[in-house]
Amino acid sequence: MSELDAAVRTLRDPATIRARCAAIAAFVAAGGSEHFTLDRSKLDAVAQRIAALSRARFPELKIPYHSRWRHFEAGGVDRKGELDAKLAGRSHIAVARARIDLTLVSVLLDAGAGPDWRYREAESGQSFGRSEGLGVASFRAFLAGRFSSDAGDPVRVDAAALLRLDAAALAEVFQVRADNPLVGLDGRAALMRRLGEALRAQPQTFTSIGQPGHLFDALTHHPHAPRLHHHHPQPAPLHHHVQASRILGALLEAFSGIWPSGQVFEGVPVGDAWPHPAAGGEGASAGWVPFHKLSQWLSYSLLEPFEWAGVQVGGLDDLTGLPEYRNGGLLIDAGVIVPRDAAFAARPRLPSEPWVIEWRALTVALLDELAPRVREVLGAPALPLACILEGGSWAAGRQIAAERRPGGAPPVAIESDGTVF
Repeated sequence: MSELDAAVRTLRDPATIRARCAAIAAFVAAGGSEHFTLDRSKLDAVAQRIAALSRARFPELKIPYHSRWRHFEAGGVDRKGELDAKLAGRSHIAVARARIDLTLVSVLLDAGAGPDWRYREAESGQSFGRSEGLGVASFRAFLAGRFSSDAGDPVRVDAAALLRLDAAALAEVFQVRADNPLVGLDGRAALMRRLGEALRAQPQTFTSIGQPGHLFDALTHHPHAPRLHHHHPQPAPLHHHVQASRILGALLEAFSGIWPSGQVFEGVPVGDAWPHPAAGGEGASAGWVPFHKLSQWLSYSLLEPFEWAGVQVGGLDDLTGLPEYRNGGLLIDAGVIVPRDAAFAARPRLPSEPWVIEWRALTVALLDELAPRVREVLGAPALPLACILEGGSWAAGRQIAAERRPGGAPPVAIESDGTVF
């Protein structure tokens, strides 16, 4: 393996995310940051808040994963059941592919919606904002065949359909109007088209139609088979185990080139990874801190489609907490991460700013410090981080924001194209 290949592999390893974020946290704790100080004495109170909210939301502590599938449950509607009815009669592999198709496009379309946007769901008569609204809207678009080029098979995603998506088409999907603006619409549409290009460029993995659900085949070593008629059985996958880090690695390998951040390491796109002088590390990748927030959110969201198909996912806690504005906002609002500049929120921040890179790194490191505290308070020593996030830290970030600011806006505004946050 070349030095470049080794460095790229290092930047795609969740262990590197942890190590580099911990290095930045140590740098801040030692007083080296011009942007932040830390007050770890507040961590226990934050853990109590997360635990109390987790128990209130899930009294029996049957906490599901932090996943896009939670947003498909918004308003108490059983949308998974609706999808399952549409997929009835297909093999479990074909069903897994469809669920992965839906998850992938929905997660990639999920980034901050802005405070003024809402989606009205005709089927339930309910209206949803923010992540729930984006989830429900993308679910409805998927069922309606907006991501399929085959009218005979609407519940799939393929490259040809994605390559046709433009901002006008997405505006229709998301009910965007002058009085219902959605942040980052052009960025989302461009991301969908780049996804289509990436799928089409990898026919050995995604077949000639460029269907993302064939990740299931690639990760379970099931040989590609043509889509059979629904009454024809398909053989079971050859492997019933996959590691969470392998799911993340496959996503990064396939899709690192679609991110518009412009982050390139020695000519190789590395997505959500950024240089910082305190990141540490060894070898050619030293000084870079990867986050892969959206790819990890996607990995968490794919856990259930794999498990529902009979594949056991191991190493859940190899993935990290998600450095976005709810988890990071919780830590600022609770006084654990303390900005040195009292006017830190006076302007929107760019993801490439050292301020944002440090804030995100601190979020990852401190979520790792919070997890054992939350487990202890709940008396649930085996609770995965994916469930603590859901129970949990993300909801607590939204809760404390609502206590402190009208509309529950996060403490920091990010100038994002809709693909990092």
